[in-house]
Amino acid sequence: MNVTVFGATGAIGALTVAELLERGHQVTAYARNPAKVPASWGNRVRVVIGEMSDADAIDSAVAGADAVVSALGPSMDRKAAGLPLVARTGHVTDAMKRHGVCRYVGHATPAILDPHEKPTPVTRLIGFIPRTFMRRAYDEITGLTGLITASGLDWTIVRFIALKNTPKQARVRTGFFGTDKLGFAVSRADIAAFTAAQVDDTTYIRRAPAISN
Repeated sequence: MNVTVFGATGAIGALTVAELLERGHQVTAYARNPAKVPASWGNRVRVVIGEMSDADAIDSAVAGADAVVSALGPSMDRKAAGLPLVARTGHVTDAMKRHGVCRYVGHATPAILDPHEKPTPVTRLIGFIPRTFMRRAYDEITGLTGLITASGLDWTIVRFIALKNTPKQARVRTGFFGTDKLGFAVSRADIAAFTAAQVDDTTYIRRAPAISN
């Protein structure tokens, strides 16, 4: 499959590109800063450089794709203002619709519930913290998720809590709070592997599975 990855040079995004290549996919990576493009990609990855506000560059990156992966997340900078991530994701979904691309895989936290999930003590806690201390980032995640779930796309949103910079682990748990046994910590490498696997897996279409080690 041809897969376009946004946030491709970030910590999880770069790992996701590597996983997609290992699975035999052709990858287009959208990056803001050419200096951050890994030399290891060589000619194996088509790179499109542009700001996330550049609708034309985003359109070019999405053209010809079979699926889109977004490893974008909200800025934690306390000086940031507005909801730019929501607007930027709108450029992505608009381009997907123009080019007939239906499959979208993105990221969030359990502060956002799966459509079939009921609140649990964990999801209430994970929602309370950002609502109270990181309100703008929380509004970005909820706004982005609302945009995606209302888009009509075949979306999957991968949710996680405490990130670790460790290799892929022997034990990976996925599922939903209230019905499955899930932990808190998870390696970025396992998130990347699970995200890449969703591109051509229909198990979690229009669902928001959580992942932990």
